[in-house]
Amino acid sequence: MSTVTEVQVNVQPLADRVLVEPAPAEEKTAFGIIIPDTAKEKPQRGTVIAVGPGKKDEPMTVKVGDIVLYGKYSGTEIAVDGKDCLIMRESDIYAVIG
Repeated sequence: MSTVTEVQVNVQPLADRVLVEPAPAEEKTAFGIIIPDTAKEKPQRGTVIAVGPGKKDEPMTVKVGDIVLYGKYSGTEIAVDGKDCLIMRESDIYAVIG
């Protein structure tokens, strides 16, 4: 069983927004071929690092530390504390892994 470390960030999402740190892009294929930076695909998986309070009648279902799957073009890219992150609506998240 792994433990999740809570990350402190200076950004607090509003309403049903979630701040996600994308997983790193794959460096090699399954056969060991190195993928150049220009050919790497955007990851569709990441870790939730901040969660808004939710809407009045819709509580949030994801929490900090959850590993989530989201759409390829979901969210808006922002830099938080020197890291590239995505801010998106909770409805853009398809699933929680594990």
